[in-house]
Amino acid sequence: MKATDTNDFFNSLNAGVFSQQIGRALSDVAAGVVDHSKVGEVTIKLKIKQIGQSNQVAISHTLDFVEPTKRGKRREDTTLDTPLYVTAQGLTLFQTDPTAQLFTRDEAPVKAREV
Repeated sequence: MKATDTNDFFNSLNAGVFSQQIGRALSDVAAGVVDHSKVGEVTIKLKIKQIGQSNQVAISHTLDFVEPTKRGKRREDTTLDTPLYVTAQGLTLFQTDPTAQLFTRDEAPVKAREV
């Protein structure tokens, strides 16, 4: 099995929204750290469990961050699940290439009419 492409993996979680949330959290926390000279924190937690007896897994992804403010801190956390397939290409959103041809001409269920 190949190593999972981490860019593709994070962009697959919650249809790319999780990746955007990470970017926003990193920017906000870093700005709070610089503006208020306090420590901030961003935590990404992934839990993986098998779905039934299939080659699918449910990825429970949590983003938790603490942004320093002038008089304290702002904290937020979100948790959602995304199903992914375990394939020879690593963890992927689709089991096979969704753009691949489903049938060859010889395997087509309906034969073309001869004119």
